Amino acid sequence: MLELSTKTNLLEENDYRYSLQDVKDPVLYRDVYNYEEIPKVAFNHRRVPISMPEDIWITDTSFRDGQQAFHPYTPEQIETLYKLMSKLGGPYGIIRQTEFFIYSKKDREAIERCRSLGLKFPEITTWIRASREDFKAVKDLGIRETGILVSCSDYHIFKKLKKTRREAMEMYLATVKDAFDAGVMPRCHLEDVTRADFYGFVVPFVNELMKLSDEAGIPVRIRACDTMGYGVPYTEVALPRSVPGIVYGLQHYSGVQSEYLEWHGHNDFYKAVSNAATAWLYGASGVNCTLLGIGERTGNVPLEAMVMEYASLRGSLDGMDPTVITEIADYYKNEIGYSIPPMTPFVGRNFNVTRAGIHADGLLKDEEIYNIFDTDKILKRPASVAVGKNSGLAGIAYWVNQNYGLTGAMELNKQSPLVVRLKEWVDSQYEDGRTASLSNEELEGKISELSGGVLKCIH
Repeated sequence: MLELSTKTNLLEENDYRYSLQDVKDPVLYRDVYNYEEIPKVAFNHRRVPISMPEDIWITDTSFRDGQQAFHPYTPEQIETLYKLMSKLGGPYGIIRQTEFFIYSKKDREAIERCRSLGLKFPEITTWIRASREDFKAVKDLGIRETGILVSCSDYHIFKKLKKTRREAMEMYLATVKDAFDAGVMPRCHLEDVTRADFYGFVVPFVNELMKLSDEAGIPVRIRACDTMGYGVPYTEVALPRSVPGIVYGLQHYSGVQSEYLEWHGHNDFYKAVSNAATAWLYGASGVNCTLLGIGERTGNVPLEAMVMEYASLRGSLDGMDPTVITEIADYYKNEIGYSIPPMTPFVGRNFNVTRAGIHADGLLKDEEIYNIFDTDKILKRPASVAVGKNSGLAGIAYWVNQNYGLTGAMELNKQSPLVVRLKEWVDSQYEDGRTASLSNEELEGKISELSGGVLKCIH
């Protein structure tokens, strides 16, 4: 049978429908996932088309998944972070949603604090246990959408739930019916999709979800969860690890529209960001993230990274304010007490700091040589240098000019007497066996001494 695809506007064969494969024994893909070896990437040389949606956006799970790997935020902290997230996402809601727990008094207080702000974005959603009581609680709170867990790999179905695929599917579908009966839009979290039998369970299950959705007249959102970070962004990779294949398959064989398709990944193999961007490229409108990537094990997709990916792919920030990324990082450091690894892109203390003298020499001549973009304009984080053993005259001159705001005729260069004398003092520190970089306070004290307090006055 041929049908005209509304997505491609081409006639396509539509004879085959995938049905549930209710296997007796679990399919664990031991050729790929041999537990005693590093997981393998298998290729089948099948390509699927890039098909980026007209609209793409970011969703957040900092207050749900993020808290599962971090001490609980206070309601006050959640309110502040929510406001910052809204400011970062801008007036068009590029950061579209964020999800909350609802179980404790503090959870509900946090929701009420955020709702009382009257902000349109990010929309408040929830994550609950799959029970009628919880759906009623969501409905009573006046929240439109909630996430529910529907584990889809045989690792979870057979080993954790102790069920067959059919039993698991029937349980999940009954739960979704309860959500529809309560008038709540379910967001089905396909847990462990990158170890699941895609055509033997995932597609047949999602097909049934779409039927229920049509009957209820309520949309269902599909969140494909790369729970263990096994997803691979490369083309021509075989399922179940192929991110392009998963996104394409959910659209092409289950009819999930882009606006209801979302990717949720973890960073166990350093692929969280590239996998999320790939999900966008191949048809998912949403990518699910956490602030600073805080999440279980190696963390989730960092929200700030996807702000940058969005701008790179779209050529515009579309109203987002990336300077808020620095505000968020400062809040985590100063108010929450979270120690951000110093080399973390965009938010780490050293992400745009150079220590090598030859690099500092380049910065002194033109910061574009060794800075990724105008970090002062975009993130309110000017390029800087750390003065240490390998800084050299150029590094010291750059540090002094930046630290004291010296420009134009007042700017120092490598030949300036103060820079030369400061370099001699720096060298003497390392001749005695010092290894750490010099602190700002140490340098400022020495400069005050060498300049007779002149630069201190300028500063």
